[in-house]
Amino acid sequence: MSTPGAQGPQARRWLRVAVEEAVATVTFDRPPVNAVDLDVIDEFLAMVEAVGHDAAVRAVVLTGVERRFCAGADVAMMRDVSRANHEKVRRWVDVQAGLKAMEKPVIAAINGYAFGGGAELALACDVRFMADDARIGFPEIELGIFPGAGGTQRLPRLVGPARALRLMMEGARLAPAEALAMGLVDRVLPAAALAAATRDYARALARKPTRAIGLLKRCAYGGWGRPLADGLAIERAAVFELLETRDAAEGLAAFLARRPPDFTGR
Repeated sequence: MSTPGAQGPQARRWLRVAVEEAVATVTFDRPPVNAVDLDVIDEFLAMVEAVGHDAAVRAVVLTGVERRFCAGADVAMMRDVSRANHEKVRRWVDVQAGLKAMEKPVIAAINGYAFGGGAELALACDVRFMADDARIGFPEIELGIFPGAGGTQRLPRLVGPARALRLMMEGARLAPAEALAMGLVDRVLPAAALAAATRDYARALARKPTRAIGLLKRCAYGGWGRPLADGLAIERAAVFELLETRDAAEGLAAFLARRPPDFTGR
């Protein structure tokens, strides 16, 4: 079924959102290469808003079709180098921020090439699974630009600043084994097994206490790079918010009763 809030013709043009067993699978399909233009950005922003606020959704999978995850920005859109145009283009950063802030796990199923803005989209997910015939990279330097929609900040945080700088300067396109070795992706799978494995993983996370995962994201992402005292303050606030949830009470009661917990995401 489709997710509430993503029903309009515009919202369905390039993105398909299907919800099954509390997992929303978001499939990007914009032939020929899954490139991002301003309309696509609008659709992603609408999807993030709808899925993020849908209580029936407790995990999210982002993927593409065939061997296309996302080729990055449409060069036709980028050719207008005016500040006004690129202020609109930079809303791709808002899409990524929305995924990071979404209080439920987001998993990328990188089924094909993920270049430039597509790689930045994958970096904004919490977990990244990759097909063994896919590629990921940052080729923007070959166009005289650099990964300026989150890449210069998210990539160093994941693989370290020196390695990230080298990858971006070289315009590297990485094979799955390389991406896995440096921690850019979390798991590499045969292409034919990627969708099922990602779906199973998302379902497993969807059965966990969703509010706790959302608060974990807030602590991990919000505290990173801050002084320890600031991070602990974020953690303290999240702990007391967590203690008010139904799932926290259920988990503790189930442990004491020696029974499996029945988490509802609340």
